[in-house]
Amino acid sequence: MLKIVDIHTYYGDSYILQGVSLEVKKGTVVALLGRNGVGKTTLIRSIVGFTPARRGAILLNGKDITHMDSYKIIQLGMGLVPQGRRVFPSLTVRENLAIAERCSTERGWNFDKIYALFPRLEERRDQRAKTLSGGEQQMLAISRALISNPLFLLMDEPTEGLAPVLVREVGDAILRLKEEGLSIFLVEQNLSFARRFADYVHLMSKGTIVYSSTPEQLWEDQEAKHRYLGV
Repeated sequence: MLKIVDIHTYYGDSYILQGVSLEVKKGTVVALLGRNGVGKTTLIRSIVGFTPARRGAILLNGKDITHMDSYKIIQLGMGLVPQGRRVFPSLTVRENLAIAERCSTERGWNFDKIYALFPRLEERRDQRAKTLSGGEQQMLAISRALISNPLFLLMDEPTEGLAPVLVREVGDAILRLKEEGLSIFLVEQNLSFARRFADYVHLMSKGTIVYSSTPEQLWEDQEAKHRYLGV
């Protein structure tokens, strides 16, 4: 579903991504882990077109999206759960979802299915997003991406700042999405969280992929965990 081939991304003269390559096969969850400031969010921004790569190629379902406008990438089936949630604070829960809603098949994501996944959002459907807790805003950010009925989902630090009980709830939602066959690229710092459902993991350091394995192999590799994750 996603193939990244030797991309190089800059912020001005700052060289951030220095030849990143990876792929996410259909129906799988691939996690990218690393410390703060190593380039993980820049990779998300390059994929979705906010900060296009200067060199290399990014393909979504076989189509080159490297220099495509962000809205066109979304129209091709990319869903984004951004870091920091980025919900529309003055709009209600229902209005946040309505903005992103796209026609779906009978089995696709609609309001009823979203509310079944996150019943708390139905309870708060008429509340403005700014009045929600951090966990509820994260549920809304995930739901807003899902109701666009994406073929592929990018998730940037979905557990950031959440209490453990809410981390489990977000994790349960990701497991549900995986069971439904949605392809997911997950950026995380929490290895134990990613280990629950990732089929494959990559570690990033200083703008490059420095380690790739199954989650279980990484879990057993104490040197790699200490060197690149500080655990």
